[in-house]
Amino acid sequence: MLQGFSRAGRLAAVVMFFPACALAGLFTEADPNWQEDAVEYPPPPREEDLHKFFVTAASPNAFYVDKASMSLGEDRVVRFTLVVRTPGGAENITFEGIRCATGERRLYARWRPQEEQWSPARRSEWEPLRATGYNMPRAVLAAQHFCDGPAPPRTLGDARRGLIYGNGNYQ
Repeated sequence: MLQGFSRAGRLAAVVMFFPACALAGLFTEADPNWQEDAVEYPPPPREEDLHKFFVTAASPNAFYVDKASMSLGEDRVVRFTLVVRTPGGAENITFEGIRCATGERRLYARWRPQEEQWSPARRSEWEPLRATGYNMPRAVLAAQHFCDGPAPPRTLGDARRGLIYGNGNYQ
């Protein structure tokens, strides 16, 4: 759909697409009996498992997903560890989930390197994906790597291929 557009043009479409869909109610819960799977925290990320992905030229930060932490539950939620690094060397590591069917994201925990453990998020509810500021990496992951509209990847392998090559490249 966006093949003739530049990377910046595709990003602009993502920025407009997710908030508009969430507000228009295009992402709806297909199963009113949906139950979220029990969540287990992954081991801390290892450098060799990090895959860098592009978010926006407007951010000086580098964004990575820990491929080893990725999972696709029976609940169809893509879970992953997100690593954000600033040019000054600060690092933020979170364990999160994206629910393609509803266009939502959830923060489960933050990695605390001093304690060498995950700290559960104080506020951990499903929230609409918004392609702005802090949430831009999650919107990009959903729109360009994990989700095909409201459809989640079919398999964990598809999710990993989507991370590396972009969604729609599941063959």
